[in-house]
Parts: sequence; C-alpha cells; structure tokens
Amino acid sequence: MLIYFIVHALSISRVYYMLTAELALPALITAVLAYLAGSVSAAILVCHAMGLDDPRTKGSGNPGATNVLRVGGKLPAALTLLGDGLKGFLPVFVTAMMTSHPPTIALAAIAAFIGHLYPIFFQFQGGKGVATALGALLGVSLSVGALALLTWLAVSLTFKRSSLAALVTFVLVPLYLLFDAQHVFALAFVIIAGFLFYTHRSNISRLIDGSEPLIGKR
Repeated sequence: MLIYFIVHALSISRVYYMLTAELALPALITAVLAYLAGSVSAAILVCHAMGLDDPRTKGSGNPGATNVLRVGGKLPAALTLLGDGLKGFLPVFVTAMMTSHPPTIALAAIAAFIGHLYPIFFQFQGGKGVATALGALLGVSLSVGALALLTWLAVSLTFKRSSLAALVTFVLVPLYLLFDAQHVFALAFVIIAGFLFYTHRSNISRLIDGSEPLIGKR
C-alpha cells in the first residue's frame, strides 16, 4: 500500500511537472513578444511623423497622450492614445485567442504594460502606462474595460485632472474584476495599479499641493 501511494504521488508530480514545463515556454515567449509590442512608443512615433518635438523634451517630458495633447494638440494626442491602447489590447487579445490559460493571458497584459513603461527601443524611457493598461484590460474583459473607461471619464470630467482619473480608475479595476469572478486578472491589475501609482508619484505630489495641471492645459 505504501509503495502504491509513493508511485501514485510520483506519477502526479511527473504530470504536474510536464504540464508546468509545457506551459512555461509558451508563457515566456508570450511575455517577450508582449513586452516588445509594449515597447513601441506611439507618442514618439506620432510626434516624429507629424513633425512635432520629441515629447520627452517638452511639457512634462512624458511620452504619453496627455503630454502630447499639451505640446501638439488633439489629433496627435488622439493617435497616441489609440496607439498606446492597441499595444496593450492586441497582445492580450491574440494571447486569449491562442490559449484559455488565465495566467498566460495575465502575463501578456503585465508584459505589454511593462514594455510601455520601460521600452527597450527607446532607452527604457517610457510613459506612465494608463492607455496601455486600459487597452490590456479591454483585451481581458470588454465589460470590465468599458466600466473602467466610464470611471475614468466620470472622474476626469468632474475634476479635470487625468492623473486623478487614472489613479481612481485603477484602484477600482481589481475590485471590478473580483466582482466578475476573474481572480487571476484581479491580481494582475493589482500589480499594474502598483506600477501606475509609482509612475504617477510626481502627479500625486502635485495633486496634494494643488498644482497638478488641468487636462489640455499647456
């Protein structure tokens, strides 16, 4: 009987190891590809294509849609927002089409987001990640993503501060995912929210002292 249990336990361990090994390589490849997609800076490419200054040298110095709006206007900002959102959405969407394994999909979301923050193609000087995080969330769940967009719009229209809208939204996103019984993705977006608070640390200081600029203010 003891020998039977030992053999049975070893068999289960072997199957678990094989499954883990089988999933590990695709997950690693997915993470690398998602990171590379996230590393494409829409702000820098749009500004270059439209003959505008590098957003890293103007305004807040952040290569994101809000700063592009300040230094270049609505059209380049809209294109930047679309590009940053797509590079979060597409890696997650494609991964979800290829596998139903939630941790792998969540890893794609985190990797694309990290790519935006620390892009290998642009000396690891990236944006703050809001649009890319929203895009990734839409890839995970259209309903939760739509709810997050509504939250962002409500807060931004009320207080006219993009950073505050982003922070409030991504505090609530993990709760939205938990209510939707998507626990793995809730954990992933807790991690993403933590990075967002870090990238917005200067904004938080300005929000506290009242000097954070309004949306669209140059």
